[in-house]
Amino acid sequence: MDETDNRARFEAVYRRTYEQILGYATRRCSCAEDAADVVAEIYVIAWRRMDELPHGEADRLWLYGVARRVLANHRRGERRRATRHAELTAEAELFYPPTFSQNGPDEVGPALDMLSDNDRELLALAVWEELDPGQIAEVLDCSRNAARIRLHRARKRFAKALEKIHPSVRLEARTLIEKEAP
Repeated sequence: MDETDNRARFEAVYRRTYEQILGYATRRCSCAEDAADVVAEIYVIAWRRMDELPHGEADRLWLYGVARRVLANHRRGERRRATRHAELTAEAELFYPPTFSQNGPDEVGPALDMLSDNDRELLALAVWEELDPGQIAEVLDCSRNAARIRLHRARKRFAKALEKIHPSVRLEARTLIEKEAP
């Protein structure tokens, strides 16, 4: 069978079986995104193995068999990720215990959530990784001066976010910004 025939046949099988295969995967996955990934993988396998794909009603059953194996691999991967995540979390907590008190109200988390991803990354590099502006510049692939300016601006935005959440931190936040000014 030539490429054009394979394509036409694949498209016909896809249109005829997609809803059923998607339903099969959706009922067996923990979220719609995972089901979509599984279905995509099923049809990639079908395309690659077009010469093995049976004709007629048997093609749908063949796809269910592929789906069953893809889902089994997906579940094994989820279990491995969950196990590894738990191991890494335990290791991180062992080697990097929190350096702040968890007893009082936490304004830092919500204030960080108000910032852009870039600002959060800059602050994390400076505070958590203890990098200086020169090192941050290397990580971000920019000049040292650009890193200093970006870090200063991120700290200012963080101080404003903290003020919105908890106005009494205004003086402390301003002191932090003035201390770190370029």
